[in-house]
Amino acid sequence: MSPEKRRIRERERRRRAILKASRKLFLEKGFNQVTVSEIAQKAALSKGAIYLYFRSKEEIYAQILLNDIEKFHKKVIHIFREERPASEIIADFADFYVKFFLTDRELFRILISFMLHTNNVGFTEEMNKRVIQETNKTISIIERILQSGVDSGEFKLGKEDIRRVRNVFWGMLNGIISLHLFVGKETKREERIRTNIENGLAIFIEGIKNCM
Repeated sequence: MSPEKRRIRERERRRRAILKASRKLFLEKGFNQVTVSEIAQKAALSKGAIYLYFRSKEEIYAQILLNDIEKFHKKVIHIFREERPASEIIADFADFYVKFFLTDRELFRILISFMLHTNNVGFTEEMNKRVIQETNKTISIIERILQSGVDSGEFKLGKEDIRRVRNVFWGMLNGIISLHLFVGKETKREERIRTNIENGLAIFIEGIKNCM
């Protein structure tokens, strides 16, 4: 391996170490309580080394969000692998969404924290815009599913209804996961989340199939 390739690999290794260490600290202590010095210690690097890769703690936080949202998008695209009823696709989306965040609870907590406290994390306008744009891609997937159901005649929604219904579905998923993911007995959490979403989804789908 050439010296240049070795340097590139080492830079990428350090960058990943910073993001991994930061992610754990943000979960454990909350964004405001974490310092760059703590991130450096957790990543086994000097504080000065952190600033070789990121301009601020806020930039690290934003990059974590962007990486994880991108990871979700790459995995969820499989639900469009074949032509089938929109009600099946949206059920698959809900199942995948729950499975993804049950596996990666840190990501869910970070995302919800950002959505609820956008103005309190100190992002620059550019960082805010990028994270919101990526988050909106997830919402757009829901809208795409609903539109396919309207186009096929399966869902009886007007054009002005799709965004409102999309937001209801998005809110239902996040609300149920938030309600049960971090409280109650661990052995019952997944069952409660899945049961509530399954029941809520059945009512939701029935409603948009018969909406006038």
